[in-house]
Amino acid sequence: MEIVDPTSVTAIVNVGDDTELHGLHISPDIDTVTYTLADAIDPDRGWGLAGETWNAMGLLDRYGNPTWFNLGDQDLATHIVRTERLRRGEPLSSVTAHLAASWGLTCGVIPVTDDPLRTMVTVEGTQIGFQEYFVGRQHDVAIEAVRFDRVETTTPAPGVLDAIASAERVVIAPSNPVVSIDPLLAVPGVREAVAARRDAVAAISPIVSGAALKGPAARMLDELGEEASAVGVAERYAALAGTLVIDEADADRRSEVEATGVRCVVTDTIMRDVERASALAKVAVA
Repeated sequence: MEIVDPTSVTAIVNVGDDTELHGLHISPDIDTVTYTLADAIDPDRGWGLAGETWNAMGLLDRYGNPTWFNLGDQDLATHIVRTERLRRGEPLSSVTAHLAASWGLTCGVIPVTDDPLRTMVTVEGTQIGFQEYFVGRQHDVAIEAVRFDRVETTTPAPGVLDAIASAERVVIAPSNPVVSIDPLLAVPGVREAVAARRDAVAAISPIVSGAALKGPAARMLDELGEEASAVGVAERYAALAGTLVIDEADADRRSEVEATGVRCVVTDTIMRDVERASALAKVAVA
């Protein structure tokens, strides 16, 4: 929020990673976005809350409950409130707005859909939930396919399509294209809404020098038969984004990126600190 008025920003967030554990509805991407914007994220892990403790996990382990997915003591309060309100019939978008406001956020944080949507990953011939692949198996097994369960019956959450249509600039964040961005675009109407704004859309490549800065994005692209590079990202987003921002390390591939039909902007995309993140945001919205 160093570059633009927070009240003018809307984050549309993936819910394909959502899961239920210990009777609680967990929304990892929503919580990571909320905690990050609230400057409360654990900077070392990149998820969960700073200063977290894990006493509840210790007791769950004692009682024989599965503890492969860590939930911090403070973080549990978020999941308890979310689950309680969902069970009362409140839509996820409304619950998310309440939680974001409770953290003092003035920007919009909207799940892409209020409907059930789950990312399923095929490994060794078997479909498993995304969290079992990513956390349970530490994403240490080759993927064969990715599917978004029940996406056909979803509709965009209130405000999603309006935010895309009215935005001065739409930014596709440098998240994993396969399991963070594709679930958003798979919700009926969202891909079309983004494509309709193509000239105003800037995507930021999550791949630098053929590798992801964090997580298995490059390996997943490779395992699915796509080129894990800035060029591969350009090919994936060419119909959606008029501009692709790539890192200085990939400057030599600029002409290849532009050959896909997108404008290429070269800058430092590695957000090592607030200053560099702000500089990248300035480029993306310019």
